Amino acid sequence: MQALKKRWTYLFTSTRGLALVGIAMISLVTAVWGTLSGPMVEWGVRDVTIRVLGMDLDPVEREGRIIMLYHTIAMMVVAVEVFFITDILPMKRHQQVTINATITIGYMTAAIFGLWFGYFGHNFIFHGLFLLGQSLVFFGGLMLAAALWPWKDEYRLPADSPFAKTRKGLDLERTAFFVMAVAALLSSTFGAVTGSYWGNGHETFLAEDLIRNPDKTMLQKAIIGHLHIMLTLVAVAITLIVGRWMKFRGIYHRIAMPLMIAGTIITTTGALSVVWLEWAHTIIYIGSTFILLAGLMYVIYSWDALIKERTAELGLDKPNGWQKLKALLHDPLKFGTGWQMVFMNFTVSGVGLFMAAKLDEIFRVWPHREERIILTGHWHILSGLIATIILFYFADLSGLKGKARRWFGWLVILGSDLAFGAVTVFSMKRLFVEQATQQGIVNWTMLLTDLGLAAVLVLLAVFLLWRLYDLFLKDGRWAGELSREKKKTAAAELEESKRRQAALQAELEEVSE
Repeated sequence: MQALKKRWTYLFTSTRGLALVGIAMISLVTAVWGTLSGPMVEWGVRDVTIRVLGMDLDPVEREGRIIMLYHTIAMMVVAVEVFFITDILPMKRHQQVTINATITIGYMTAAIFGLWFGYFGHNFIFHGLFLLGQSLVFFGGLMLAAALWPWKDEYRLPADSPFAKTRKGLDLERTAFFVMAVAALLSSTFGAVTGSYWGNGHETFLAEDLIRNPDKTMLQKAIIGHLHIMLTLVAVAITLIVGRWMKFRGIYHRIAMPLMIAGTIITTTGALSVVWLEWAHTIIYIGSTFILLAGLMYVIYSWDALIKERTAELGLDKPNGWQKLKALLHDPLKFGTGWQMVFMNFTVSGVGLFMAAKLDEIFRVWPHREERIILTGHWHILSGLIATIILFYFADLSGLKGKARRWFGWLVILGSDLAFGAVTVFSMKRLFVEQATQQGIVNWTMLLTDLGLAAVLVLLAVFLLWRLYDLFLKDGRWAGELSREKKKTAAAELEESKRRQAALQAELEEVSE
C-alpha cells in the first residue's frame, strides 16, 4: 500500500509525474483514435477498433466528433505546458499545487467524458462533465495568470541581470509568459461564447470546409480566429519554456522578449478581430513576424551556446568549421528544439506566407479539395512540430543520456521531418505536377509520411514503456525524481518562510518606531 501511495504521489504531485501522465494520455488517445483514419481505414484496422471498443460513429456527426477530439488533445498539451511553467518560474508553493491540481482534474474530466460523449453514444450528462472539465482548465488558467503577475517586487531583476528587463527591473521573460497566459484566456473565452450559441445561430463545422464561403457568420469567424491564435500561443509557450531550459540570456534575450510580447499581443488582436475586420490577417502577419524573429533569436543563441559548451568540454580553443558542426549536433535534444523551429519555416510559415501572397493568383484557381489539404496539413504539421519539442524537453527531464538520448533525439527529428516534409510536398504538388500524372508523387509522399510517423510513434511507445517499467522498480528513476523534487520544494518553502519573516520583522520595526 505504501508503495502505491509513493507512486501516486509521484504521478500526481511532481512535475515529471504530472507531465508523464499527460504525455501518456495524449499518446494513448493519438494511438487509438489514429486508427480511425488514414491507411488504417484501407487496412481494415478502423473497423476492428470500432467493433472492439463499441464506438458509435454516425457519419452525420463527424465534424462534431473531430472538434471534441481536437479540444481533448489540445487541453492535454496545454496542461503539460502548464506543469512545465509552474516548475520553472518562481511562484508560491501553494499556487503551484493549486494550479497543477485544478488543471489535472480539469483536463482529465474533459478528456474522459468528452471522448465518451463524442464516440460512445450521446449521454448529455457526459457532455456536461466535459464542459465542467473545460471550465476547471480555464479557472486553472486564471490562477496561473495571477501567479505569473510580473509586477511584484519579489520577481524584479537586479540591475546586473543578464536577462531582458526594464529599467525598473521588470522581468520581460516572465511578462511574456503572463501575456501568453492572458491571451490564451481571451481566446478561450472567444471559443466558449461561440459554443454557447450552438443550435441557436451556430452549427458545427470544420474551418477548412468554409474557406471559399464568402458569407461567413460572425460566430463562424470567431471560431476561425480562435483556431488561429490558440495553436500559436501553444507554440509561444513551448518556445519560452525551452528558452528557460537553455538558459536563454544576453543580447539575444533582450531583443527576443520585447518581440515575443509585442508579437503575442498583436497576433491575438488580429486573430480575434477576424470577426470584424476584413484585413485582420494583415495584423496576424505582422504579429507572427515578431514571434518568428523572437524564435530566430532563440535559435541563434541556443546553437551558439551548444557549440561553445561542447568545444569547451573537448578543450578546443579555436575549433574549425567541422568541429563546430559536430559540437552543434552532439546533443540532438537541445539542438532539435531550435532545428524544428527552423524546419517549421519551410513546412509551415513559408508555405503559409506564399499561399497568402498568391491566394487569388494560384490557390483559388485550384479545386477546393487541394486548398483544403494545404490548410489541414498546415495546422497538423505545426502541432506535430510543437509536440516533438515538448518530447525533447521531457526526455531531458526524464534523464535520458548517452546513446539512448542520441538515438531518441535523432530518430524523432528524422522521422518527424521526413513525414512533415513529405506532407508539404503532397499538399503543394499541384505547383509542379499535373493532376493526370500526380499518382507517383501521391504514392511516394504518403509512403514517406507513414514511415516517418510510424518511426516517431514506435519510438514514443518504447520511451513510455521504459517509463512504465521504471515505475515498477522499487528504487527506479521515478523515486530519485520524487526525492529531488521534495528537496527542491522544501528549499523553496524555507526561502518563502524566510521572506515572510523578514517582511513581518520589517513591519514590526516600522510600527515600533
